[in-house]
Amino acid sequence: MALVYEYDVFISYRRSGGDAPDWVRNHFLPRLRRLFDDNVDYDVKIFLEDSVPVGGKWPQEIRDALQRTRILIPVCSPKYFLDEWCLAEWHTMAKREEIVAKAGRLIYPVIFSDSEYYPGYAHERRMRSFRNWNKPHPQYQNTLEYLDFDREVERMVEELVEIIAQAPPWCPEWPIETPPPEPPRPSKLPRF
Repeated sequence: MALVYEYDVFISYRRSGGDAPDWVRNHFLPRLRRLFDDNVDYDVKIFLEDSVPVGGKWPQEIRDALQRTRILIPVCSPKYFLDEWCLAEWHTMAKREEIVAKAGRLIYPVIFSDSEYYPGYAHERRMRSFRNWNKPHPQYQNTLEYLDFDREVERMVEELVEIIAQAPPWCPEWPIETPPPEPPRPSKLPRF
């Protein structure tokens, strides 16, 4: 395992149901990458679950990437806070923040949809809202409204560049939260 950070940003989002996965892939991630590329003189490495290669051990790859990432960007929706993996990713970084309290914030939450039903610990954090621009369809890029989305991501990148620079040095003992393994599925074979 590497002795340094491998990723600057880990994008955490609920991977099933809803529009968040399409929005992240169609709009959020591409604009984030391009704007980072335009604003810093180094390659900002972003982890998205799609980075796990086919045949890769998904839970282990997620844990390893999370441990070797500077900051977490959770894409929040009400069901984000019901997903075991999303919660594990959030709480992993929250524990790291507690360990290195002086290093500043390591969680940069964005609101994808309704924040009324978020848990209390999420409401304690200032979040950047993308509710006005959470359209998942590729055609959305061709609207005037998309320019406002782009400006908001630009402001976000300005802040993220500073946060990434202030991340604490990598530590191999960073704690990692993971959900319990799923119970084995019952056999479909008849019992004799």
